[in-house]
Amino acid sequence: MLRQDSQADVPLFDDEQDSKNKPKIQHPLASFFHLFFRLSAVLVYLLCEFISSSFIACMVTIILLLSCDFWTVKNVTGRLLVGLRWWNQVDENGKSHWVFESRKANSKKVVSSSESRIFWLGLIVCPVLWVVFVFSTLISFRIKWLAVVIMGVVLQWANLYGYVRCKVGAGTNLRNMATNYLGLQLFKQAMSKSQGP
Repeated sequence: MLRQDSQADVPLFDDEQDSKNKPKIQHPLASFFHLFFRLSAVLVYLLCEFISSSFIACMVTIILLLSCDFWTVKNVTGRLLVGLRWWNQVDENGKSHWVFESRKANSKKVVSSSESRIFWLGLIVCPVLWVVFVFSTLISFRIKWLAVVIMGVVLQWANLYGYVRCKVGAGTNLRNMATNYLGLQLFKQAMSKSQGP
């Protein structure tokens, strides 16, 4: 399957709205559900042995919450809260094309800084928690939970990867960007030390 990165100039569905006189959180329902499914899955995982003695019921509940979270973040909250979206499409020849899109800079729609913080905080913290759960599952020998926590890692990291690609640009190689950033920081640090008092 070939991957082709592209950025489309498809307008987002809420571009035409006017952003004057709007509260800091313009989409409270989307902000709520952005965090609700993520945190619910984590809480059910942490409290499942107290909630129910049935492993299957807990596993199904967690996977349903993770699936709802994946769909909600990918299809709704990314568009509303930060003006980003990504998807995969297959053309007539069977080639897979990844599309990473961000709202145009000249758009009338302004991203709320509060909503942006909510979006990125939830998007980054929860995948890290699922990685911690993988290690704790392995260390505590709770192997039956390994499939559940790996599902959490995969779904959460897929959305994180997609939105980071949208934010930094589809054509940008993330490894090169990280290397350039690290090099720039080291250069700034060396320059500040050489110019010391």
